[in-house]
Amino acid sequence: MRTDLKWLVLRFDRFSCAEHLGQSGRGRDELNFSGTARANEAEILEWKIINEKTTLNTPNRDSNLDLPIIENLAYCEINALDRPATKVAWLRVDTQTILTIASHVITKNHRIGVTHSDHRTWYLHIRDVREKDRGWYMCQINTDPMKSQVGYLEVVVPPDILDYPTSTDMVVREGTNVTLRCAATGSPPPTITWRREGGDIIHLARDLEVPSVEGAVFNIIRVNRLHMGAYLCIASNGIPPTVSKRIMLIVHFPPMIFIPDQLVGAYERQQITLECYSEAFPKSINYWTREKGEIIAQGSKYEPLLTEDAYKVHMKLTIRSVGPSDFGSYKCVSKNSLGDTDGSIKLYGIEPKTRAQSVNRMLDG
Repeated sequence: MRTDLKWLVLRFDRFSCAEHLGQSGRGRDELNFSGTARANEAEILEWKIINEKTTLNTPNRDSNLDLPIIENLAYCEINALDRPATKVAWLRVDTQTILTIASHVITKNHRIGVTHSDHRTWYLHIRDVREKDRGWYMCQINTDPMKSQVGYLEVVVPPDILDYPTSTDMVVREGTNVTLRCAATGSPPPTITWRREGGDIIHLARDLEVPSVEGAVFNIIRVNRLHMGAYLCIASNGIPPTVSKRIMLIVHFPPMIFIPDQLVGAYERQQITLECYSEAFPKSINYWTREKGEIIAQGSKYEPLLTEDAYKVHMKLTIRSVGPSDFGSYKCVSKNSLGDTDGSIKLYGIEPKTRAQSVNRMLDG
């Protein structure tokens, strides 16, 4: 439970004055405290739960109000011919506990206090409100018969995500099933929403794409590289602040290579660029080789270039001033701890276009 509790919801259920203690049963009707006012000489005018910002006065038992408070303050306003002789008591109904009688605090709970304004308006103070303070409270005056009103204090708690059994960062192999869990406490119970960090789409089965997933458990069937990334478990219950936890899902898979053009033609003295696309995680080692396996290094003739984006690598090999010895096969190679693969590109020679050939083609057309 969070110790920095600052937000509560107070629900006050008000009904007319009664000669008994409402839902508490007749056993408590016999509660007496010194002094008894004559019948009809005192009555409860108003019963409220307030704080320093807002006063609550709900007209029926079904009303609910959401309020930010740090200290709960309830007051009971009475009308009596002899107010000093009229004794007011505060009680905790559900635990059958007398909290205060007149200006005296009876309970041993140091967070309870009582004050009054000219014996007319009586205030019950509950400092450092806690979840256990949730329940029914009663303002009672010592008329004959006794009169009382009750109200319900609903204590709510902001959401808090538990370290266990909430999932932590995960590393899985591609093709396995994954379960992400998020456990949260709060009152009322929080709802759980899963989102991708940055607002990316969540990929589900059968090519279904959604912006979010609801529920404390998020199952991913046959996880693939598209699922890799950070997920946010977001807990909210209408009581600020909403909280979240970041869970990183890392998917391991061996390298794969895609070659857009496996046959590339070039004429002599032309500059040409060969291209490969590699995907792998953990990150792969990527390089180019010639037919006999010799690795192509950076130099005046060749310029290998790698561009990385997450688990994707764009491999380029630029060949300057192509000569007869440059024609043949080239391999782009990708390796990681899970395996290795390569792809071949054949570079062949073509005749350069002359101005006469271009004119002839135009005339033939």
